[in-house]
Amino acid sequence: MQQPAKKFYTPPEALQKIAAFCTYQERTFKETEEKLRSYGLTEDEAGEIIIRLSREKLLDEERYAKSFVRGKYRLKKWGRRRILQDLKFKGISEYCIKQGMKEIDGDEYYQNLVDVLEKKDRQEKEKNPRIRRQKLQLFMTSKGYESDLIKMALDDLGKEKTNDEDE
Repeated sequence: MQQPAKKFYTPPEALQKIAAFCTYQERTFKETEEKLRSYGLTEDEAGEIIIRLSREKLLDEERYAKSFVRGKYRLKKWGRRRILQDLKFKGISEYCIKQGMKEIDGDEYYQNLVDVLEKKDRQEKEKNPRIRRQKLQLFMTSKGYESDLIKMALDDLGKEKTNDEDE
């Protein structure tokens, strides 16, 4: 089956389309530029449109970073390291990343870690305590949590279990 020919837009047409694209959800400069380039615009034309969108507050990487961080740590329960890695991959500036990371509340963050760990612990079938702990640690690392916090939460989890067994 033949793919339809790519449609190319004039800068005014592209501006209208990309404004709707940016209004629908927060976007990065990189993502927006790629979309504009796919419309057949030159780098200069795309740059001018991005500047205009930025001036009109339709495109704001700091706002994007804050929204991204809130969503990933509150809804997906990701750790700082994974969020940071994703923002860098998306081409977000260091300044915007720092501003976004300020959205993380330390107490809520640790509670997320504990909740995710407890849920995974309930699902884990491994009986050997050492291997079980390694598996949990590996899982939490893959979620982007810091090793020291994981260790602290695992230690607390171990204490809770022995307290439950004592009763």
